[in-house]
This record gives sequence, C-alpha cells and structure tokens, in this order.
Amino acid sequence: MQGGQRTGGLRTLALVSGVYDLALAVPMLLVAPRLAEAMGAPPPVPLINAQLNGVFTLSLAAGYFWAARDVEARRGYLWVAGVLAKGLGAALFVLDHFQHGSPSTFLLFAVTDGGLAILTAILLGRRAGGAGT
Repeated sequence: MQGGQRTGGLRTLALVSGVYDLALAVPMLLVAPRLAEAMGAPPPVPLINAQLNGVFTLSLAAGYFWAARDVEARRGYLWVAGVLAKGLGAALFVLDHFQHGSPSTFLLFAVTDGGLAILTAILLGRRAGGAGT
C-alpha cells in the first residue's frame, strides 16, 4: 500500500505541476503585456521572448501530464522538470530580485517553483527500500 500511496502522491504532484505551468503558459502566450503589468513589470520587449517562455512552460506542462500517466516509468522527467528546472527557476527569481530589482511579485514564483521542486525531490526520493532514482 505504501508504494501505491507514494506513486499516487507523485502522480497528484505531477498533475498539480502541469496545471500550474499551463496556467502560466496560456497568458504568456496570449496576453504577455497584460500579465507583465499585473506582475508590476514593464511590457516584455521583444514580445517574442515572453511568448517563447510561454512555449517552454507549455512544454513543461505537457510533460507533467504525460509523466502523470506512469510516474514510475517517467521519474527521469520529474527529476529534470520538477526538480532541476523548477529549482533553478526559483533560484533565478530570487537572484534577479536582489541583483536587478525585479518586482517583489516575482518572488511568488520563487516560492511556488521552489516549493514544488522541494516536494518533487522528496517524493522522488521516497522509494521502496528508501532508494532514490
């Protein structure tokens, strides 16, 4: 039962991460200037940079939904997207805030991305017998 609970928790986290990234990707693709304004940032110049970030985020979301279908077989994706990408993203948001004065609202992304990265690492590290992949 424990293995099933671990897999279920990892599957739920993959779905949550996918929904989170999808919710970010759509506005970045469709209304990037309005999203930037809502976050207290200037409009993206050139606009294509924000839209490419939307494509990247949409790709991550699609990967999470794919991984959620078989989390044990797709653990590698969760390590790369869920731990590495989200963890580095969180660190960059914090670094940019303190080095370049990006809006404080960007720290919300640091908290959510960082929290998801840590939780993903914890759940991936819990395997039958305690061994991680």
